[in-house]
Amino acid sequence: MSSPTPVATAEESGQMSHRQILQALSGLLLAMFAAMVASTIVNTALPPIVADLGGSQTGYTWVVVGTLLAMTATTPIWGKLADLFDQKVLTQTALSIFALGSLIAGFSTSMEMLIGARVIQGLGIGGLTALVQVVIASMVPPRERGRYAGYMGSVFAVATVSGPLVGGLVVDTLGWRWCFWVSLPFAVAAWFLLQATLKLPARPRKDVTIDYVGSLLLMAGVSLLLVWVSLAGNQFDWGSTTSFVLLGASVLVLSVATYWEAKVAVDPVIPLRLFRDRTTTLATLASITVGVAMFGSGVYLSQYFQLARGMSPTKAGLMSICMVAGTLVAGILSGKLISDTGKWKRYLVGGSVLVMVGLGLLGTIDRETDLVVVGLFMAVLGIGVGAIQQNLVLAVQNNTAFADMGAASALVAFFRSIGGSAGVAALGAVVAHQVSDSVTAGLARLGIALTGSGDSHSVPKLDELPAPVRLLFENAYGDAIATVFALTVPFALFSFVCILFIKEVPLRRTVQRSDELKVAAAEPSVPVAKS
Repeated sequence: MSSPTPVATAEESGQMSHRQILQALSGLLLAMFAAMVASTIVNTALPPIVADLGGSQTGYTWVVVGTLLAMTATTPIWGKLADLFDQKVLTQTALSIFALGSLIAGFSTSMEMLIGARVIQGLGIGGLTALVQVVIASMVPPRERGRYAGYMGSVFAVATVSGPLVGGLVVDTLGWRWCFWVSLPFAVAAWFLLQATLKLPARPRKDVTIDYVGSLLLMAGVSLLLVWVSLAGNQFDWGSTTSFVLLGASVLVLSVATYWEAKVAVDPVIPLRLFRDRTTTLATLASITVGVAMFGSGVYLSQYFQLARGMSPTKAGLMSICMVAGTLVAGILSGKLISDTGKWKRYLVGGSVLVMVGLGLLGTIDRETDLVVVGLFMAVLGIGVGAIQQNLVLAVQNNTAFADMGAASALVAFFRSIGGSAGVAALGAVVAHQVSDSVTAGLARLGIALTGSGDSHSVPKLDELPAPVRLLFENAYGDAIATVFALTVPFALFSFVCILFIKEVPLRRTVQRSDELKVAAAEPSVPVAKS
């Protein structure tokens, strides 16, 4: 009688134990905490920062867009590098770049210097955004990933809640420069923690071919697109020659990039074959609206509370808890239910409906809307975002070969960042235009002429304005920001339709797909083939 086959341990099967995963996660979570705190602190501190440096609404927008632009353009590149090089070294490199940008931002003496430093920050945040998801996918099977999504959700919530609060307190006590420096100790600690705890399973060796041309074309095309979106309607008319030149150049460069990736590149930074999978294509398209909701809500709700409601940065930070609480609860709860049941599509569908409803409700607010009502609207939007943001990545990773995990994970983050970058830029132009028109008309009724620093495009210091003029600005910002949320509802509807057509595939219980495991078992000395 043959003896029973022993059950393979985590080490023997090539998968990490729960304890090993938690140890490795510690540095990753601290790195994400540093990046998230830096982002959420800045959102709250932006009105006083821009006012202190003499910036305009366009400058206000570009402090955010500069980071998102760098993050968006480099996320797929970081993801591709993760398929080629040591993921631990890459993560530490991204963390170092982020810390350098934070250090420089704190010493900024002009809007141009601040925007440049924020671009450097964005390079690092783009790496962390892509690499954390890739590293987790390398350690944890899709069916078990929801178990660890709770930890990610908790860190996200703590950083998002504490960021605005800490940012408000820092601005009101130490000054805005410390908003950039406060994340540095966390970044340094995360670097050393990653060095000590992150020990990833060995990856198959393969020849490395870096797609430099594709990377440059992709960054150039996306950059031109975002520059056009953010400046059109403000610095030049949408129908002007400048507008058509920027748009045409963007389309041309992105077309060349697509051809290069499809026909020329040996190892493309974005493998277009990934789009043959319906889930991947629809999930990446749906993630665009998630980006608009995530980044746009943080930026413009902070501006609403400070410039339309006259709140201090600290009080504006407290109001963000409404949305963050919804995101936290939805992220943790949906992750646990998905791990328990293996069913994930229902949470994507429900979340997309709530995002539509939340954006629509926020499109009805003005400077006199009851704050309790505004908080409830924010909570609805937060629950929707929490149910979608990580689970879209999970759906894509579940359908992706292990060898393409970095590129596929970065693809979703890339389109989410595209949505956030273009959304914040375009909506910023809407806010600037509408506020300028409203304030100019209001001042004309009061018989006040605009001169110099009184330009209606400038972000005002409300405390320094006469009561009638302050009321004009508060009403203008309240109405403009409501318009911003109303304009995003059609995009949320588009994401809902995309999610409806995603086919639910059972979550696998292994890091690699079954076809890859068969190849590895038959030819253990040969690297796993790409699908």
